[in-house]
Amino acid sequence: MSIALSDGARIVIRDWLRLKPGESLSILSDELHTVEALELRDQAAAAGASPILVIVPSGSPQSGELFDQRCVAFLAANVILGATHNSIMTTRAIHDAVRTGSRFLSLPLATNDGLSLLTSDMMTMDPARAELLAARVKPFLASARMVHVTTEAGTDLTFTVQNRSWNLFSGVCDKKGASTSVSFEISVSLVEDRTEGVLVLDGSMGYIGLVAAPIRLRYEAGRLVDMETNHSGRQLADYLKTFGDERMFVAGELGIGLNEKARCAGNSYIEDESAYGTFHVGMGRNIALGGKHYANGHFDLVAFRPDIYIDDIKIMERGELLQHQ
Repeated sequence: MSIALSDGARIVIRDWLRLKPGESLSILSDELHTVEALELRDQAAAAGASPILVIVPSGSPQSGELFDQRCVAFLAANVILGATHNSIMTTRAIHDAVRTGSRFLSLPLATNDGLSLLTSDMMTMDPARAELLAARVKPFLASARMVHVTTEAGTDLTFTVQNRSWNLFSGVCDKKGASTSVSFEISVSLVEDRTEGVLVLDGSMGYIGLVAAPIRLRYEAGRLVDMETNHSGRQLADYLKTFGDERMFVAGELGIGLNEKARCAGNSYIEDESAYGTFHVGMGRNIALGGKHYANGHFDLVAFRPDIYIDDIKIMERGELLQHQ
């Protein structure tokens, strides 16, 4: 099933951004998504806001430094919507704009099936339901030091999160200085030199799509140091090379999907990482997530059905968040 493009745009403007009459909105998009950007602009105008549409080159958002140079002048608005092909959430320009009081919603529109993300069922997930799911683990987040993730496929990873703040993304972005994503998830920036262990990647490889077969990846001192050289492993290695940046090999984020309407099917990276029952490791820059690491890009590796422990407390079993008394 799917929804109309106009309905998806209306959800973004009215239910997630909750635009108010008179608010200024900068919509940053690119040549690949002008139809969606124009619909978002029209919905914003219908809500009484003052939208400005900025079309950037399609390659600039994932190249962080290029985006920062070109778009900083358009970020002096009450609200910023990043409706680009690739995510701009972790760029320095967005980080700085949020610090000065703008609120930002990341809406990366890249898909692999030719259909607009705005027509996906994932758009209909109730933010209140996502917040209820997140409430199962919230009591354990503030004092968390370590996270341990295992899967039946062979993942065995340890992350250090001490003194890092956790984020709940549920689409809603209605408060000054907020920076959030349409990726419904709980996420935390990782201490950048502490991730250790093995990830058996059996879901998706960010913008590339689903793996053809699971890839065994090994992390030491926070960095991806070895990957299996099967077909999908070679795809991932080649993709990493396109950044021309060794900083992309650092594990910067851990995320847990909360969207029960999303499916990790390789059609959209933002839908893949949102899917309930998955977790993801975000590679590359994490400064907008509360971390300290900058790189030319950020992308996520998604795997299925984890067991997750925060310190010694099991909070997820085979992809299901547990209820604690």
